[in-house]
Amino acid sequence: MPRTASAVFRDCVQRPARIKSSRGNPFLRGLLKDIVAIYPGSFDPVTNGHLDLIHRGSKLFDRLIVAIARNMDKAEPLFEMDERKEMLEAMTSELDNVSVDIFEGLLVQYCVEKNANAVLRGIRAVSDYEFELQMALMNRKMEPRVETVFMMPAEKYSYLSSRIVREIANLGGPLTGLVPEMVEERVRRKIAQKQTYAAGLHLKRRAKS
Repeated sequence: MPRTASAVFRDCVQRPARIKSSRGNPFLRGLLKDIVAIYPGSFDPVTNGHLDLIHRGSKLFDRLIVAIARNMDKAEPLFEMDERKEMLEAMTSELDNVSVDIFEGLLVQYCVEKNANAVLRGIRAVSDYEFELQMALMNRKMEPRVETVFMMPAEKYSYLSSRIVREIANLGGPLTGLVPEMVEERVRRKIAQKQTYAAGLHLKRRAKS
């Protein structure tokens, strides 16, 4: 006599070890499927808003890959890709199911390469939603197997972005509560280096003229 779906589900709960070794039943494979999500962004630098989404996303997905996008269209970055990766790894080291990677090209192609089922995106305002909806629909057209999951940031980070952090830091403003302490130190150091370099170039040009 064929078994009912409820009986199969009861066995899933009572005997997980035996289910793990079973490959013949599509229903069982569905229950065991890992949900892998990609959280893409520039993270230049990583902010407390990013980390809020990473921590919450790690509770929703079996694996979360924080993917740093190599975007040639943006202006000169503050940090190199490897520097951003290093900071993100340090900030997420306590999360066992979170990893950090670098990618370039189409996001959906990267999702396929990583066997990812979902893309995690944060939405801070209505203007974000309009752009993100357009991108999500285009990604679905190119790769229907990958879903986009939108998450709202914590209210205290709803205004926060890497661009705002860079602008405040360039003008010498406070970054307390916007980025982790370690990131703030590196942002200050990097901006001081860039300003020193720019001042040196200015002096050389004046000397030549």
